[in-house]
Amino acid sequence: MSTAARPERASARLSARTVALYAIGSLGTGGYATLPGLVLTYFLTDNLGVAALAAGLIVTSAKIWDVIIDPLIGAASDRQYAKTGSRRGFMVLGALTLPLFFALTFAVPPSWGPTAGAICVLLAFLATATSFSLFQVPYVALPAELTSGYDERTRLLGWRVVVLTAAILLFGAGGPELRSAGPDPVAGYLLMGVVAGLTIGVGMLIASRTADAAAHRAAAAHHPDEADRPTLAAPAGIREQYAAGVRTLRRSQPFRALLGTFLLQALATGTMLAAAQYVATWVLRSEDAVTLVFLALVGPALIATPVWTVVARRIGKERAFAIASILFTAAAATLVLAAWMPGIWMYGAIGFAGIAYAGLQSLPMAMLPDVISHDERISGRGRAGTFTGVWTAGETVGFALGATTVSLTLAATGYVSTVAGATTQQPDAAITGIVLSFSILPALLMAASLLTLRRYRLRRADIDA
Repeated sequence: MSTAARPERASARLSARTVALYAIGSLGTGGYATLPGLVLTYFLTDNLGVAALAAGLIVTSAKIWDVIIDPLIGAASDRQYAKTGSRRGFMVLGALTLPLFFALTFAVPPSWGPTAGAICVLLAFLATATSFSLFQVPYVALPAELTSGYDERTRLLGWRVVVLTAAILLFGAGGPELRSAGPDPVAGYLLMGVVAGLTIGVGMLIASRTADAAAHRAAAAHHPDEADRPTLAAPAGIREQYAAGVRTLRRSQPFRALLGTFLLQALATGTMLAAAQYVATWVLRSEDAVTLVFLALVGPALIATPVWTVVARRIGKERAFAIASILFTAAAATLVLAAWMPGIWMYGAIGFAGIAYAGLQSLPMAMLPDVISHDERISGRGRAGTFTGVWTAGETVGFALGATTVSLTLAATGYVSTVAGATTQQPDAAITGIVLSFSILPALLMAASLLTLRRYRLRRADIDA
């Protein structure tokens, strides 16, 4: 086959089956990203009686573990791909082990006491995070190997975000409902952990089936001859694996700009997510209102995601991404008014943020394969796992610090923790801190991300050249 024919095959339209099977993986990633961020800190402070600062440290510790292991998993995934032509092994292992560890995270009863409960939750959540990383890192690497088409990547990731949005709705709204379905809070959290863990695992397992097909398609598109298979040696030692991630950051300016933007936005949305349950309980005065908050935030994304795909096709991903960021900043900033006049009007502002949120999810994920393919032209193939290992580590840092930011704000404003079944009152300062965590802090972080986005210089012509 001639070299000139390869770009045409590489950018051919993906089959509906390939797009659908890949998108199903977001049932798992959406559930894992949503439910712990939504209820884990609240589970610790208002069910086990763990102090707000300690609860934040627990969530952050598990995320720091993610940051440590993600680059290692990325490099190991590259080695597996070079040897077998597939990234499926790690994905299956993560899918099979996550349900057990996820259920154990929410299986700790208040009778064990705050200290023992906190330790058990930390250990179980560390194991859950490890299982998820085994799946997530190779999963994010697949789009770069499925197609080299600029718009086709937007289509692939757009449908993934549609499923991701549905998963966020399912877990964000259904998780608290499952928690309330139990005869008591202890049984309710356990029921939620078991059902959610199994659902996440099934979605991940189904998506893992696409890894072999993705690798074969990428091999046919880019390297039709055996001699053309990736020959880059993946780093073997732990030190070298981390060094490979550092070299990736140094080498690729577009990756640095995109990762910095995504990290700040993950911090913004992670802060908003971690504060949502507290807003429902103490601002809207209904623990169950968190379901409506999630419906308002995520529901519009089911319609908006295809719209962002069309916008990106017309004006470019980077411009559409900037517009979505500005809209989210404006919507989040208006929610600060809830400190003086909370009410149902908040759902309108949250819904407006939800329209922008759809773009914040789909567009950067569609830009990441562009960055990887751009680097391939310079440095050769076979490093997608290293890129996604660093990427998921950065995403994890953002979400982890979001929960930590909320915990620090609660601790600084005098939030009173309690155990399941007990009642308490919060000081006005704590309620103000909750509102700020849900509004001004995310808005400021999102505004800061626009500065790093300006440094992203890849355009359609650079990818489709």
